[in-house]
Amino acid sequence: MARWELSVPLDEASPTPLFVQIARALAEDIRRGRLKPGAALPGSRALATTLRVHRNTVLAAYQELEAQGWIFTAPARGTFVSAALPDVEPSPLTETPRARKLDSVGFPLEPPLESRDTEEFPRGALVMASGTPDVRLLPVEVLARAWRRAFKLGGQRLLDYAGPQGHPRLRAALAQMLASVRGLAATPDSLLVTRGSQGALYLAARTLVRPGDRVAVEALGYHPAWQALRSVGAQLVPIPVDDEGLRVDKLEAAAARQGLRAVYLTPHHQYPTTVTLSPARRLALLAWARTSGCALIEDDYDHEFHYDGRPVLPLASTDQANVVIYVGTLSKVLAPGLRVGFLFAPTPFIRRATSIRAVVERQGDLVAEYALAELLEEGELQRHVRKMRGVYLSRRDALVEALSQELSGALDFTVPAGGMTLWARCAPKLDAAVWARRARDAGVWFSHGGQYTFDGQPFPALRLGFAGLKETELREAVRRMARARPRS
Repeated sequence: MARWELSVPLDEASPTPLFVQIARALAEDIRRGRLKPGAALPGSRALATTLRVHRNTVLAAYQELEAQGWIFTAPARGTFVSAALPDVEPSPLTETPRARKLDSVGFPLEPPLESRDTEEFPRGALVMASGTPDVRLLPVEVLARAWRRAFKLGGQRLLDYAGPQGHPRLRAALAQMLASVRGLAATPDSLLVTRGSQGALYLAARTLVRPGDRVAVEALGYHPAWQALRSVGAQLVPIPVDDEGLRVDKLEAAAARQGLRAVYLTPHHQYPTTVTLSPARRLALLAWARTSGCALIEDDYDHEFHYDGRPVLPLASTDQANVVIYVGTLSKVLAPGLRVGFLFAPTPFIRRATSIRAVVERQGDLVAEYALAELLEEGELQRHVRKMRGVYLSRRDALVEALSQELSGALDFTVPAGGMTLWARCAPKLDAAVWARRARDAGVWFSHGGQYTFDGQPFPALRLGFAGLKETELREAVRRMARARPRS
């Protein structure tokens, strides 16, 4: 691996000899961890060239450092930082200011925001804890070709500064997709491309919410969205959900008591229960939002994956009052690591959100946006979605069959009509959180209902993701779940 040049500050006007300055600086870098034990140091010729000093000056510095135990020389290999550093007071040669500790700050600071969506799983674990796609099935060659063409055809323009709203070609392709598949009257001007749906959620919150505004959320719901809202000063108001989705009657009652600025919801596949907001409640919600002037933030995170019956169109498709802010993503279609999401909203909202985005991160990844636009235009993305829809349907059915065989009586569930997860209620006296912990020891990871409650209280349910595992892996995961099940 190529090494970076080692930077060492030198003052030729100082009465301190240059070799002393070099030794002092390197000793301090080792002491404060910039140079790690075992790290290779540049050769004397290379460092002399970098620092523009005579080689003998560097050799003298290295000799002094080696004499004090900071470094050692291995014949025919090079010079390295010692594994065991000297436990001595600094000599006059290497005397430097005390090493800076970074475990505190010298100014007031709020604690970090809570995060429940950044868990790393051990290698080899069977992970059902999240509704993510199977990246093993990505058409890697197709993606690579699109990225190569982006560099070739887009050239240096894609590596320069650009507008913060997203590449025009991708916005045009997204507008066509949304009009065709989701019934949205989208135009390139009504779209803002973001780094994933979380970026879109934050920009929507930052654009819409003022500190102290009350925002309603589903009481079983998506914590990262709640944190985006809280980060801009929103006061969250939990609204119950049931088998028909958000309780609109409870929402209206909450608004009548103290007023609401916005509602965040997942009406297509409610997160985490997967239920679809019923037609009657959709109509009631849109009518209430129209008369109240309350904004609806609609998170449609996995619209493409619907298996039984006809997919339900978004709330935004029938919004005549321009009250819906629509959040979408391509992460579920391709891979979370690509980080491409979008906002669709009335153009005044998009203009304001775009101006905020320019302050936050200036612009997105133009190369990725250009490549994804080509995949949409050429139908590659659509073909991949059709293929994955069939794959995930088979995996859903495999999970349902395995649960019915191995855990009959322990779980009660409705087969999800779409999405990438299954929500299952636990039998009485069966502790979902304990089950999840025991299952981890058995090598299978899934989420329990308490991870989605507004107040952190236990909830007797499991959320099982099936899209990311093969049928054989799902059956093995369920067998491990059965072995880990707590006995009441």
